[in-house]
Amino acid sequence: MKAMILAAGIGKRMQELTTNTPKPLLHVNEQPIIVHQIKSLARSGITEIIINVHYYADKIIDYLGDGSRYNVNIIYSREDELLETGGGIINALPLLGNKPFIVTSGDIITDFDFAKLKPLNSIAHLILVNNPEFNPDGDFYLHANQNISLDG
Repeated sequence: MKAMILAAGIGKRMQELTTNTPKPLLHVNEQPIIVHQIKSLARSGITEIIINVHYYADKIIDYLGDGSRYNVNIIYSREDELLETGGGIINALPLLGNKPFIVTSGDIITDFDFAKLKPLNSIAHLILVNNPEFNPDGDFYLHANQNISLDG
């Protein structure tokens, strides 16, 4: 299974920190956030990773390289203009192929075991976590009937 890490964004909400550094390269526990994601995917047996890049793309590419130091293969999907989440995924589809794949963000740290994801008879799976205190309404809301709202 392949994975895509979304890393093209500008990081406007963290502007002071992201003026000269893309958000995925901000350090947490002595390593960039995106490295936490790459290592988590590798621990789950996912070694083919596509990363979309736009904002300070070359900094991300120069830092991560081909992925060999993390025992993965990284391919980059460059975006000349920011395509947002859906557009970034569509742009990377030729690299992702026609089999199920994982999409995760390059600016989060999670202990989720990606190996638990198995293709089921549905078009997609969205893994949600509880909303943090600083954003209690969140970006998504999961209703009791398993439907998702984008407006909280």
